[in-house]
Amino acid sequence: MTRTTTIALIAALASTFASAAHDQTTATDPWVRATVAGQKATGLFVELKSPTTARLVGGSSPVAASVEVHEMSMDGAVMRMRALPALDLPAGQAVALKPGSYHVMLMGLKGTVKAGDQVPVTLTIERAGGKTETLQLQAAARAGNPAH
Repeated sequence: MTRTTTIALIAALASTFASAAHDQTTATDPWVRATVAGQKATGLFVELKSPTTARLVGGSSPVAASVEVHEMSMDGAVMRMRALPALDLPAGQAVALKPGSYHVMLMGLKGTVKAGDQVPVTLTIERAGGKTETLQLQAAARAGNPAH
């Protein structure tokens, strides 16, 4: 291989990796709510932004038996929470997962999550054609009101 060919190959590979990184969903300020002894669930909150139309379809965490996408809403004076099969991530738009709205639930906690803990969570993003992407997060546990 000539020097020119080698340089061209390296440039092409660098461009491919840069493009792949640019096509990834970004996660900003992931955090979970700290729990009390015996509490079996907590919420994960984060801002997600996908460069292309995608959907958050679930996830996993070593601290929980299951990870589900949820929506919280008010029905009159009654707060309701329900699991969603997916949450749309419109191309180029930030989607806030926050208390009192869309969020991710870590269910069947295997222990107490203390303020200051770093909780590993993997989110699964689905794109057109069934292509999936995983986001590896380290979510800081924060103390706060246990209601979400």
